[in-house]
Amino acid sequence: MTGASRGIGRAVAVAFATAGDRVAVQYVSRREDAEETLRLLPGSGHVLVRGDLGEEGAPEQVVSEAVAGLGQVDVLVNNAAVAPSAANRHPVADVPLDAWRTVWRRMIDVNLLAAADLTWAVARHLVDRGAGGHVVNVGSRGAFRGEPEHPAYGASKAALHAFGQSMAVALAPHGISVTAVAPGFIATERQSAKLSGAEGDALRAQSPFGRVGTAEEVAAAVHYLASAEATWASGTILDLNGASHLRT
Repeated sequence: MTGASRGIGRAVAVAFATAGDRVAVQYVSRREDAEETLRLLPGSGHVLVRGDLGEEGAPEQVVSEAVAGLGQVDVLVNNAAVAPSAANRHPVADVPLDAWRTVWRRMIDVNLLAAADLTWAVARHLVDRGAGGHVVNVGSRGAFRGEPEHPAYGASKAALHAFGQSMAVALAPHGISVTAVAPGFIATERQSAKLSGAEGDALRAQSPFGRVGTAEEVAAAVHYLASAEATWASGTILDLNGASHLRT
């Protein structure tokens, strides 16, 4: 479980642990938050794994440590990402080329290339064991509706969706399913200021339900897609946006 120190990642980790699974909680720098996630997990045998997935070799190291700590890995959830923020806002008309390049490279490195390397490492682990398994990618509604102030984010998530569908075809003969969820705006700790501030009503109004999604709703969908019952859904991208964006 990558990016599990808080938010969606923490909720997904809790969902799997509640169902009796052992979880490897990956984090970059927020060790206290990651340790809090670990404390929230029912059961025993869970492990912490530190690694900056944007660094060369880190994805393979994370998978290796997860396998060593758990004994084996059956499910990979690619959740870690550089999310849109005021600090990495990069509308094309407003930022110089050096800033543009910096944001693009970091987002592509973490949101796409790291997920690709993690998928490779887990897939090879499963294939070598002769075992089936599941990969679930956490994409975004922004891949479909566009992210004009954070185009690198939208592009990285669109590419992640496409990558996952390619892997769904490539790994099906090995009994490995690959799916994705595409959440809209989700209420997490990181978004609390927006939701309680002037933007809150507008964000809730994006959905005809009049609210934003919860991390637990995303976690429930991820947990289902990683189940044996959802194997036939391999290749799907599940929209989780409360009808705030409909695609055809």
